[in-house]
Amino acid sequence: MKVVAKFKKRFYFTAAKYFKFFANWSLKRWHPRVIAVTGSAGKTTMLSLIEAQLGNKAHYSHNANSAFGIAFDILGMRGITGSKLHWISLILKTPWRGLRFRHREKFYVVEIDGERPHETEFIAEWLKPEVTIWVSLGRSHAVFYEQEVASGKFKDVDEAIAHEFAMLPLCTRKLVLIDNDNPSMVESVKGIRAKVLGVSKSMVDGYTVYPNRAEFKLGKNHFSFKNPVPKDIGIQLAMLIKLMDYLKLPIDYEMGNFQMPPGRSNYLLGEKGIKIIDSSYNAHIISMASVLEMAKSLRASHKWLVIGDIIDQGSIEASEHEKLAHLILEAKPERVILVGRRTARYTYPLLKGKIAVESFKKPQEALRYLKKSISGQETLIFKGSQYLEWIIEKLLANPEDIVQLPRQDLAHKKRRASWGLK
Repeated sequence: MKVVAKFKKRFYFTAAKYFKFFANWSLKRWHPRVIAVTGSAGKTTMLSLIEAQLGNKAHYSHNANSAFGIAFDILGMRGITGSKLHWISLILKTPWRGLRFRHREKFYVVEIDGERPHETEFIAEWLKPEVTIWVSLGRSHAVFYEQEVASGKFKDVDEAIAHEFAMLPLCTRKLVLIDNDNPSMVESVKGIRAKVLGVSKSMVDGYTVYPNRAEFKLGKNHFSFKNPVPKDIGIQLAMLIKLMDYLKLPIDYEMGNFQMPPGRSNYLLGEKGIKIIDSSYNAHIISMASVLEMAKSLRASHKWLVIGDIIDQGSIEASEHEKLAHLILEAKPERVILVGRRTARYTYPLLKGKIAVESFKKPQEALRYLKKSISGQETLIFKGSQYLEWIIEKLLANPEDIVQLPRQDLAHKKRRASWGLK
C-alpha cells in the first residue's frame, strides 16, 4: 500500500507539472495581479467576499483550488470529471489552450487548498502572488499529514499543516493578511519579505444574527448580509477592509452583490414553515466551532442542530469529536440530531443525559425522525458530512431550491445513490 501511495503522489505532481507548464504560457500573457486566498476553513467565503467588491475587475477560481484545478482554470478549461477519455482530451487540448487562450481581467483571485502535502508549496512557487490572505489554520485533512509526522520532519500534524500553509506567505511579493489571534500563523510569517498585517476578533465591535440575515460593526464600518453568516466572518471582513485599502478601491458595505456559496450558512424555507440554515458543505473543528457559535447567538426560538461526522481526521478523530460535544453543549440548542458512526461513537456519549439528543448512523434514519418530530416552529442548523444536503433536499418547502444546495453535480449524485439516497 505504501508503494501504491508513493506512486500516486509522484504521478500527481508529475502530471500537475505538465498542466502547469502550458498554463504558465497563458498566465504570462495575462499577467494579472494575483490575490491568493488560503486557510483551513473560510477560503471560499473569503473569495466570495472579494468577488462582491471587485466584481468583473477580477477572474475567480471558483471550484478550482488544487494544482490541477488552478491550471485548468487559467486555461479556461473544465477540470477533471468523468471518464479516462476526458483525461486524454485534457492532455491533448492543454498545449493549444496554452498558446491561444488567456483571461483579460486585471486581478486573479485564486483559492489555494492545503489538503495535499507539498501542493501549496507547488502552487505558491508558481503563482508568486502579490497578496496572500491566510484566513485560518487548523486540523483540516489532518489524516494526510500523519505520514509527514511519521517521517520525522515535524513533531505533530499541527506543525506540518502550519508549514504547508506558510509556504504561500513565504512566496508572496507584497502583502500578507493573517489572523493575529492564531500564534502559529504569527510565528509562521516572521521574517518573510512581504508586509504582514494582522487582524483580530477584537476588531468586531458588534454582531447580530437572525435566521435570514446578519449585521456586523467594525469601528465605523457597518456590514449587512442577507444570510445568517457566522461571527467568524468578522475576521474576514477586517481582512477585506485592509485589502480594499491596499488596492485603493471603495467598499460596498451593504454587500448587495454577496452570495454565500452553497452549503455555507444559507437560509432556506422548509416544510411546515421550518427555517433551515444550511452549512452542510464540509466540517472540521474550526468550521464546526464557527457555526455553533453562530447558533448560540442566533435570534430564534426552538434551535435544533443536525450534526454530521468530521472526516479525514486520522488518529485525532476521537479527540476532535469529543471537542465537538463540548462545543454543542456551549451552543445550548433545544435539540441535537447526530448523523454518522463517528458522532455516535465519540460525541453522543458526552451529550447523553445533558441535552436532548438523538443519534443515527444513516441520513435516512435522521430524516425519518425529523419528518416525524418537527412542528414548523423550529430553526434547523445543519453542519457536517454524511450527505446532510440530501436531508435538507427532502425538507425543502420549494423543491426548486435544490440548486442552492452543495454537491449537485452528477458525480456526487451517483455517490449519494450508492448510499441509497435518492
